[in-house]
Amino acid sequence: MDPLLLSRLQFAAATIFHFIFVPLTLGLSVLVAIMETKYVKTGDETYRRMARFWGKLFLINVAVGVVTGLTLEFQFGTNWSRYSMYVGDIFGPILAIEATVAFFLESTFIAVWFFGWDKLSPKMHALSIWLVAIGASVSAFWILVANAWMQHPVGYRIVGEGAQAAARLTDFSDVFTQPYALHMFVHTLSAAFTLAGFFLMGVSAWHILRKNELQFFTRSFKYGLVFASIFGLLVVIHGHFNASSVAEYQPAKVAAMEAHWETTTEAPLKAFVIPDEANRRNSVEIGSVPGLLSLLSYHSTSAEVKGLNDPAFAIKDPKDPTRTIGWNTPPVALTFFAFRIMVALGFLMLLILLWGWWRRNRLTTSRKLLWAAIFAIPLPYIAIEMGWLLAEVGRQPWVVYGMIKTFDAVSPVSTAQVAFSLITMVLLYLVLGAIAIYLLFKFARKGPEPLTSTSSSGQVS
Repeated sequence: MDPLLLSRLQFAAATIFHFIFVPLTLGLSVLVAIMETKYVKTGDETYRRMARFWGKLFLINVAVGVVTGLTLEFQFGTNWSRYSMYVGDIFGPILAIEATVAFFLESTFIAVWFFGWDKLSPKMHALSIWLVAIGASVSAFWILVANAWMQHPVGYRIVGEGAQAAARLTDFSDVFTQPYALHMFVHTLSAAFTLAGFFLMGVSAWHILRKNELQFFTRSFKYGLVFASIFGLLVVIHGHFNASSVAEYQPAKVAAMEAHWETTTEAPLKAFVIPDEANRRNSVEIGSVPGLLSLLSYHSTSAEVKGLNDPAFAIKDPKDPTRTIGWNTPPVALTFFAFRIMVALGFLMLLILLWGWWRRNRLTTSRKLLWAAIFAIPLPYIAIEMGWLLAEVGRQPWVVYGMIKTFDAVSPVSTAQVAFSLITMVLLYLVLGAIAIYLLFKFARKGPEPLTSTSSSGQVS
């Protein structure tokens, strides 16, 4: 294996593992803030207990998320130094804002919230968790702005030539107000909130099946149901607009998502396809709806949809411009199946949510629904990871779309160096993951503190 492949594997492993914890952090922070606000408004002790119980799980998740996120930024210097030198003038300020504004806000007030039970007034304590939630969402915004710039670079110019060439920022407002960034933010945050809703439903269902704290967990289940329904529907609806944005800026990704090989107007959407990437065609195609892919991509059934074999994506031999030696198109099978898994799981989750609304007032007798809610906990995690693969792999072979290719961005390091760091990181992450899962299971199964408890330390105990 060469350093490029190992560096890609290392960054992928770090991101996939880190992204397991980020969505739950985003969603639970808002849910806990809502619960504590309800306690402030009503004085109902159940809401306070809910905030403390779900807050414990939130803190465990945050701790692992922060640790696993640190290695990502280090890799920009260790594994991707050429990328950092080329676009650091743009990428650096975005990450600096995320760290100095959003992350500091989140980390400061999470400590205030953790140690502030019964030390602050209820209103001030609720304000602290709202600031944590705001900080987490603002942090996500800037991270997604950075990623969106890699997907669709704007507000820059290239200075220098050859090895001295670099991107320089010309208009920072273009970077964080571009539609691609806003679409990514809405879609990702909605998916994270949906995940948090399913997490509440699943954990609550486990306790309801055991007749444990029925009022507490029935209320928690319904909060998760409402939260997941609102944002799950938003994910599906907004997914269409997000796909249209991708079609406009990254036509090769849309072609790979649908295994669409030949450029055509009135492009059909095929019901069942098995892509044959080696021969750049589909080995199986069953059923199609004429014009539907054009409509979904460009809001017109007669619109032209570029195929993966379009000359615009071809790499020509410099010595013989008539000869194609490669393609600037993403890996088709991984992009194609990641998209379908994501979409299928999205609609499956909507069906579970509809079932939940139908049985919401009969939860204690709805054993099948409760078991479905438990087994549904992994579904949004898988869907989100598939979405990440679709976004990142679908951009290949570009690390910054249309500007710099991935093989030009890797650091001049040896295979042994990257292999050692990759193995060490994976082993460390396996240990952290095992600890995180153990703690989450332990405190989720333990349930909330007793109603008569006078504990006010705010510590996970």
